[in-house]
Amino acid sequence: MARNPSTELTLDHDLDAVPEMGRHLTVAELAEHVDDLAGRLWTAGVRAGEHVAIHKSANFDVWMLATAAAQTGAVPVMLSPALDGATVGALLERLDRPHLLSDATKLDALGEVPVGDLTKQVITVAGSVPGTVSLAELDGSARVRPVLNGPDDPAMITHTSGTTGIPKLIVHTPRSMGTRLRPQWWLLSLIRKQETVAIDVPFVHSRTFAAMSLVLLKAMPTLLLNDPEPEQAAESFVRHRPGLVEALPNALMAWEKLADDPRKPFSSIRYFSSTFDAIHPRTIGRILDSSDRRMPLFVQIYGQSEVGPAVGRFYLRRFLDRANGRCVGWTMPGCAKVRVVSRDGNPPSKNNPGHIEVAWPGLAKTYHGEAQRYATNRYGDWWRTGDIGYRTRLGCLHMFDREIDMIDGVRSTLEVEDLILDRLEELGELVLVRGSESEPIPVLCTNDDQPLDRQRWHAAVGDLPQLAEPVQLPEAELPRTATLKVQRVELSRTLRERIGRARDVSADECGERTARNGASQ
Repeated sequence: MARNPSTELTLDHDLDAVPEMGRHLTVAELAEHVDDLAGRLWTAGVRAGEHVAIHKSANFDVWMLATAAAQTGAVPVMLSPALDGATVGALLERLDRPHLLSDATKLDALGEVPVGDLTKQVITVAGSVPGTVSLAELDGSARVRPVLNGPDDPAMITHTSGTTGIPKLIVHTPRSMGTRLRPQWWLLSLIRKQETVAIDVPFVHSRTFAAMSLVLLKAMPTLLLNDPEPEQAAESFVRHRPGLVEALPNALMAWEKLADDPRKPFSSIRYFSSTFDAIHPRTIGRILDSSDRRMPLFVQIYGQSEVGPAVGRFYLRRFLDRANGRCVGWTMPGCAKVRVVSRDGNPPSKNNPGHIEVAWPGLAKTYHGEAQRYATNRYGDWWRTGDIGYRTRLGCLHMFDREIDMIDGVRSTLEVEDLILDRLEELGELVLVRGSESEPIPVLCTNDDQPLDRQRWHAAVGDLPQLAEPVQLPEAELPRTATLKVQRVELSRTLRERIGRARDVSADECGERTARNGASQ
């Protein structure tokens, strides 16, 4: 399982499946617990080739249970704890009666879902729930010999973020998952001494499994975070002083405020890494400036769940004044190939962006239960990502937007967001969405939800006359995916409904005033 079984792992939380494990353990102890859980699952009836859906409260035992299920030859299906009951029900139906690993909290949330009809059995991870198999009561089960599947057989299923509806179930294989490790080996090869790696990525995300593979193979002490709140993250960083941190872009954005924390939680970090989603240059600058290490490095990897890491780039503190957030990086030798395909027959360019496509053995195999939907995005060896952009003469890929998020009159919503966030440090989040008349509406959140200074806003967007008046929301009201991305389509729909209701109310009030005035005459 690792080169050094004494390598230490530290958690910032307790586990449900093995509460006796505590928050500190070695890799050898981790392997023992996974072996034990695999035996319990086998005794419960889990067999090779079957689906084991894992939908439970978020903590690291999600990774352990998935690894244990894979050890029996079954295919773990990672269902985010952030999914609502209706979505979980739809995905369980698509899986055709899988085993379900869950807990009392999540089963309560599935109260309206006919779980018994949609699953082969329900196995509760902690405690005992009537009508389910208790994993705890299977303690002491005989160990099972690991079952190895073929390199192109399904090995794990994750799901898309669901920003546009019911998520798609992505089928990964040993070959596709192994191929995706290549770019990260480059980053780890830069680290000359053993330093603690901190990982703050949802445990159901495919990236967590890649990250764990790498730190186990490199025997690197690891800090696994479950609480992304800035204060909790700061306490963990101060206590353990990691040298490398991998986190979601939106988590890093929330941590910007820690740059001024007198405890200097980022002072020990030399390498920051963020994968898949766009990240704003302002966030990168603040994070790098808060490190006390010589030449701290921010590594940005662009890709998506279906393709893994496609391109990447480094940011250094001294060159941040020239940073362009839309430049997401270059292809890496021996890794993915990337091309940009015209949308209108004319060559793709900055003013005529095209479809971004990726090809390599790291592509996911299919969408489970939706093979035709997957096929519509495949063009031979190439996968169309749904993102729009262009490549410079030097080969740098610029990503402007998801095609579905594009707004007429705005070259790139992400480009505008980068610009405004850089000008207004009081903004904690900014998202440009399409209004009812296709106008670009800035939806923003301020730090600590303070009132927006309208004068500062208008001064900052004076050169962006196409923007509608901003809408300020409390950050807690932003619809987000499991990876903290704002659900732009849902936000746009909600906003249009809210504006429509406001117009209806105004029309009614106007009608009432007209009637009253007529009566008085």
